[in-house]
Amino acid sequence: MKLLFKNIKQLLQIRDNATISLKGSEMKELPKLDDAWLLVEDGKISDFGKMEEIPAFEEVETVDASGKILLPGWIDSHTHLVYAGNREQEFVDRINGLTYEEIANKGGGILNSAKKLQETSEEELYVQSARRMEEVMKMGTTAIEIKSGYGLTTDAELKMLRVIKRLKENYPIAIKATFLGAHAVPKEYKENKDAYLDLLVDEMMPKIAEEQLAEYVDIFCEKGYFTVEDTHKILAAGKKHNLIPKIHVNQFNSIGGIQVGVEYDALSVDHLEVMNPEDIEALKGSRTMPVALPSCSLFLSIPYTPARDIIDAGLPLALATDYNPGSTPSGNMNLVVSLACMKMKMNPEEAINAATVNAAYAMGLSETHGSVTKGKQANFILTEKIPSYGFLPYSFGANHIDSVYINGKKI
Repeated sequence: MKLLFKNIKQLLQIRDNATISLKGSEMKELPKLDDAWLLVEDGKISDFGKMEEIPAFEEVETVDASGKILLPGWIDSHTHLVYAGNREQEFVDRINGLTYEEIANKGGGILNSAKKLQETSEEELYVQSARRMEEVMKMGTTAIEIKSGYGLTTDAELKMLRVIKRLKENYPIAIKATFLGAHAVPKEYKENKDAYLDLLVDEMMPKIAEEQLAEYVDIFCEKGYFTVEDTHKILAAGKKHNLIPKIHVNQFNSIGGIQVGVEYDALSVDHLEVMNPEDIEALKGSRTMPVALPSCSLFLSIPYTPARDIIDAGLPLALATDYNPGSTPSGNMNLVVSLACMKMKMNPEEAINAATVNAAYAMGLSETHGSVTKGKQANFILTEKIPSYGFLPYSFGANHIDSVYINGKKI
């Protein structure tokens, strides 16, 4: 069945196939078509144009989009959506004065989540994660990356990745899996981190590769977690198993992780709350996408990624949620886009580009997602009747999504 959107107030993010990512001043441009129509065939964008030039179509289901904006669905390139339970007590602890690092040092944080996950059955983990998946899809997310890293044992890491694989099989949304065994050092390896790294490299990665459970490999390169040298080891091992590098880096400190990411041609470097001129310079000329996670900054009350420094240096920037139980218990990309405008001084065009075209790049989905381009997947957000697309980040406390379409089907 063909699906025809008619009387679209504004069709956003119209691009040709040559647009892979946007950087610097390019991010201020958001191509659009007023009073438009768009045709979907076989789950893909078939054609679009101005209403005054609309052809006659037969045997089509029609959606009247009068007063509404149609734009590509959000793409969330950094999440930890598969986890067990929650960590609301740590939220209270932080309100009462403990820092994120202090909570981690007393057994909270990632190790707390790992303990809960190890005790949770694969079936129950799937049920909890599927509920979150349905939640984010309703909020406009049409492609998502999900990391392991709350297992920290071979069995538990494999359990997480198998749950991600099952989500891929059961939901129409595009899903990419990332192996993040190097998320934290388990208690039993506290005095022998090298032995844990050997476990990741010699035991976990071969099994993950054998079962084809992940596309990417990631590591938390940060003081108190994993060093630059550790990052070299994990990314080099990942490459041997055809796992494309991504890195958690510069969340609290700048220790040289971005430079390692560029050296290994990482698809993305994520967090970047703390950036110095050397970090920005290292990214110039690379193929690595910087990714900001502003809802993490909101929740932890830490600095926001200096978007203006990054973009004004001629670099690209993507946005993602970091959805996880400890530092960002929200998968709401609408809030992320609003925070980028309010707290990172990005204009609405830059924020929408960062959450669509550049986010698609950060997931390796540029050929199929992220823009209104003939032949790409018909993944859209249809807004309610709103005055402009700037109203989306402006009215941050409300949901202005009328409906979400994935592969041409309303969810």
